[in-house]
Amino acid sequence: MESIMNFSGLINLQIMMFLLVIIGIILKKRDIITEEGKNVLTDVVINVILPCNVINSFYIEFSKEILINGITILLVSFLLQFVCTFLSATLYEKVEKERRTVLQYATVCSNAGFLGNPVAEGIYGSMGLLYASIYLIPQRIVMWSAGVSYFTESTSKRDLIKKVVTHPCIIAVGIGLTIMIFQIKLPVFLSDTIKSISGCTTAMSMILIGSILADVDIKDMKSKTMWAFSLLRLIIIPLIVFIGCKITNVHSLITGVSVVLAGMPAGSTTAILASKYEGDAEFASKCVVLTTILSMLAIPMWCIILSFL
Repeated sequence: MESIMNFSGLINLQIMMFLLVIIGIILKKRDIITEEGKNVLTDVVINVILPCNVINSFYIEFSKEILINGITILLVSFLLQFVCTFLSATLYEKVEKERRTVLQYATVCSNAGFLGNPVAEGIYGSMGLLYASIYLIPQRIVMWSAGVSYFTESTSKRDLIKKVVTHPCIIAVGIGLTIMIFQIKLPVFLSDTIKSISGCTTAMSMILIGSILADVDIKDMKSKTMWAFSLLRLIIIPLIVFIGCKITNVHSLITGVSVVLAGMPAGSTTAILASKYEGDAEFASKCVVLTTILSMLAIPMWCIILSFL
C-alpha cells in the first residue's frame, strides 16, 4: 500500500511540475517573460527563494540521527564529486576542445543546486529538503573551483573561498544549521516571511526552467555525443551512487535523496559559462535542455526503483 501511495504522489508531483514548465514555455513564447526578465527571475530564485527554502528546511528538532545522516550524505556527495571529476578527465579526450569543456563542466556540475530542492521536498518532504541542502555543499564548492577551471584559468584560493562562502545557499545552510542545532526560535513575522517565500520554490523554479526550454528547437538535438552524455548524467552517475549506497547499507532516505540529486540534468550555468568564455554555447544549451527534458522521465523511474528496493 505504501509503495502505491508513493507512486501516486510521484505521478501527481510530476504532472504538477510538467504543467508549471508548460506555463513557463508559454510565458516565454508570448514574451511575457523576456530575456532580461528571465535573467532577473534566475537571480531572484538563486538569491532569495532558494536560500529561504534552505533555511526553512532546518526548522526541525535536532537529533543524533539527523547528525549521523547529515554527515553520511555529505560524505556521499564528496565521494561522488571525486568520481565525476575523474569521469570528466577521462571520458572526453577525443571530443573537440569547445565541446569537451562543456561536457566536463556538465559532468561535475548538475542542476541539483537549482532543481534538486523542490524535487527532494516534493518526494521526501521536509527531511528530504534538509538532506538535499547538505548534499549540495560539495557541488557548490566544485562548481566554483574545478568547474570554472574547465572554461578558464583556475581562480586563486582567495577568490574560490570568497565565492563559496558568500554563495546565498551556502550562507543559508549556515543559518539553518545554527537554527536547528541551537533550536533558535525566530520571531513569528520573520519565520512566516521565510516560509511564505520558501513556498514559491517549486512554482518559480519550474516556470523558469520552462522559459529556458522555450528557446531551443528540440528537433536539432540529434548529436550522438549529446545523447551519450544524457545517458551518463541521468542513468550511469545515479546508478553508481545507488550501487555504492546499497553496498555500504546507507539509510534508505539518504540513498533516495542522493540518487535523485545525482540524476539531475546538466546545470543551466553550463550554457552561461560556455557563452562567456567562448565555448560551444549552442551545444551547451542543447545539452542542458535535452537532459532537462529526459529527466522528467528519468527522475520518476529512479523514484519507482527506490520505492520497491
